[in-house]
Amino acid sequence: MICPAETPEGAACGLVKNLALMAFVSVGSHPAHLISLLEDFGVERLEEVTHLGTGKHARVFVNGNWYGTHSNPDDLVAEVLRLRRLHQIPKEIAIVRDILNKEVRFYTDPGRVQRPLFIIEKGRIKLKKEHIKKLQSNAINFDETLKEGLIEFLDVEEEETAMIAMHV
Repeated sequence: MICPAETPEGAACGLVKNLALMAFVSVGSHPAHLISLLEDFGVERLEEVTHLGTGKHARVFVNGNWYGTHSNPDDLVAEVLRLRRLHQIPKEIAIVRDILNKEVRFYTDPGRVQRPLFIIEKGRIKLKKEHIKKLQSNAINFDETLKEGLIEFLDVEEEETAMIAMHV
């Protein structure tokens, strides 16, 4: 997300960090819509929880605040991710599944640097040669690749738990 460091000459010499060209800084979105979705998907609010730390239940956090628990965190993450890729929730919402700590964390706050990554489904990259040709001929733009679910933005927290290929 940060371009390689450069060292200028002169009085102000030292490392200078430049934001990568395709990076995006989140402007934030209100968590109310996400919280109502979480309730629809069966997240038990913290006030109503009676079985902390048992079985497959995972703690659910929104912007660092413990919101509740969910009995099937894998399904919860998959469903919220699907909604983000369909643009039914903001693209900048981060979804972190921490299996080791039995946690699911969602972030909607501003100031998180995010970078675009190609989406892979069933072992195949969704971006095809015809999409690249359309981009080159200006038949579609970058925003349309986001709307088609070919590319998504991930922040540092989400990248920690994502499987990211280094080569095609």
